[in-house]
Amino acid sequence: MEPKGDSQAVLFKEIAFGTDEYRRECRLREEGLRKPLGLSLSAEDLAGEESQLHFCLFEPDDNLVACVIAAPVSPTAARIRQMAVAPAHQGKGLGRRVMHELEKNLRARGFKNLELDARATAVGFYEKLGYTVVGDEFIEVTVPHFRMVKAV
Repeated sequence: MEPKGDSQAVLFKEIAFGTDEYRRECRLREEGLRKPLGLSLSAEDLAGEESQLHFCLFEPDDNLVACVIAAPVSPTAARIRQMAVAPAHQGKGLGRRVMHELEKNLRARGFKNLELDARATAVGFYEKLGYTVVGDEFIEVTVPHFRMVKAV
């Protein structure tokens, strides 16, 4: 199947925990982030998600193509987690788009500092978005990661 659209043809939307859209987000995270590692989303991965902010990119036909979660850690800081782009839609700027929209949304809510744990293979992507590595490499979900931060 030929991927549809580009990063401008999609809608950025906050979704609610426990909805059909949330279940679709979980499926995308499972397919894009866990299955390639031979893992599944666990109860521990999902714990506390009801109090986190969930955002997705949707094509005009309501196809969910990217997602990201923001977990507030203070009134001015949030931890970004589980950013994923559907494999058939990678390389079209959707990861960059979902992160830019997320940052704009969080900035409007008063957040000033963002942090995330990036897979070593994604560090360059986040550096291009203005994130900086802090600290040493560590292993998470069986692969090397780095903590990264950005002031928005």
